[in-house]
Amino acid sequence: MTKENDSNLMTFGGHLEVLRRMLFRIIAVAGTLSVIVFTCKETIWRILLAPSEYSFTTYTLIENAVSLCGYDFHFEKFHVDLIATDLSSQFMTHVTTSVYLGLLGASPYILYELFRFVSPALYENEKKYSVSVAIVIYLLFIVGVLMSYYVLFPISFRFLGTYSVSETIRSTITLDSYIETFTTLTFVMGVVFQLPVIMFFLAKMGFVSSQLLAKYRKHALIVIMIVAAIITPPDLMTLVLVTIPLYLLYEVSVRIGSGTYIIKK
Repeated sequence: MTKENDSNLMTFGGHLEVLRRMLFRIIAVAGTLSVIVFTCKETIWRILLAPSEYSFTTYTLIENAVSLCGYDFHFEKFHVDLIATDLSSQFMTHVTTSVYLGLLGASPYILYELFRFVSPALYENEKKYSVSVAIVIYLLFIVGVLMSYYVLFPISFRFLGTYSVSETIRSTITLDSYIETFTTLTFVMGVVFQLPVIMFFLAKMGFVSSQLLAKYRKHALIVIMIVAAIITPPDLMTLVLVTIPLYLLYEVSVRIGSGTYIIKK
């Protein structure tokens, strides 16, 4: 080993120092964005609470789409009261939500910092490969988040918030429950939309192939419908709206598996 190579090597303590600086930069960026989100309270919470309104964009688009088919269809108006039961619940929910949104907003920078940290250990072809995979993962996660915000959560909220076993019972939803359900469904959809990436890695490792995925299409559809039924309310429309994109992701996975097989050969 030459002296030049020795000088390029970094000690374990040096790696820890680089990691520490990276974490500080990530915390600084995420913290700054969280503060900005916290100060923009009116705008942010108008966006977060929009899916709880009967005039939400999703309902309007569905009504317009049905009207184009020659039918006069309108969703029934509804209203669900959101309440805060603890003295500090609104403030603490505001703080935690700002942190979540700050991390979401900083996620591209976080991916960039993580890539910078691991890139010295990668070959040039691996760097290009890693950048492409990271971009796909992020874009799929954002699509899952948008799917949750515009489709899954508003329909789930409408169904569960207005469901009643008796006319004498009035539903009032706590703010904590609203935000917890919102963040959980959003994260779940962001993870579920990583199906093509997962299948890509499984194909690269030789665990699955396009032939295998294509052979079990019908079984996969049943599994997808079961997963969709678990993460959605017991409503046929929501089940269909979630099943369709998930199955399309499966078909994309079949194509990815085929491309990976060809590359291997």
